[in-house]
Amino acid sequence: MLQQELVRQGNWLFRWRSYLPFLILPLAAASFRNSGWFIDTFGNGLEEAWDIACYVLALVGLGLRIAIVGYVPSGTSGRNAVEQRADVLNTSGMYSVVRHPLYFANFIVFIAFILLFKSLLLALFMALAYFLYYERIMLAEEQFLEGKYGESYRAWAGKTPAFLPRLTGFVRPSLSFSWRSALVREFHTLFLISAAFALVEMLEALVLEKQNFSEWIADEPGWM
Repeated sequence: MLQQELVRQGNWLFRWRSYLPFLILPLAAASFRNSGWFIDTFGNGLEEAWDIACYVLALVGLGLRIAIVGYVPSGTSGRNAVEQRADVLNTSGMYSVVRHPLYFANFIVFIAFILLFKSLLLALFMALAYFLYYERIMLAEEQFLEGKYGESYRAWAGKTPAFLPRLTGFVRPSLSFSWRSALVREFHTLFLISAAFALVEMLEALVLEKQNFSEWIADEPGWM
């Protein structure tokens, strides 16, 4: 059956989901080489504003991740890559308005980074690739949760959208917010976002604008 095949693919992709960013490198590199048009058309000022806006958007996604993981109990919403795990069925907080809030937050971070390359075609293609990739993972996760929690899961899933959050029906989290849990889980995410953006900014300066490293640091010290 097609659904079972998609679930099988989803379980395989679940174990390798952390490596999705590496799949975009060839396309990103090709787009990067052509991104000089933005500076030529709009100038350095608007180009820098665009890059900062992309970084802020990525931080919005990170902030959403923090708001999610800070409320969830241990044994859920983790980064385990070997097998599915959910010691508790999360239905409150962000899970009351969308079934896969972390993947929604990840998409915001992902598309913010893609927009840094200033290619509409690349952004549209990678958005489609993201949905096709994570659609299968979400199917696999939902089959696992339905098998484990049965009617409780079906009742929650029946009223909660899969990916795009609804604007009503928010249920306050059942646990208090844990800064320690949020920071432990998401500190490395902040580091990776900042490092990735700084790397692209540095390459833009050195390759496209023909600056040397010292000039780039002097012009844009905030990225360091």
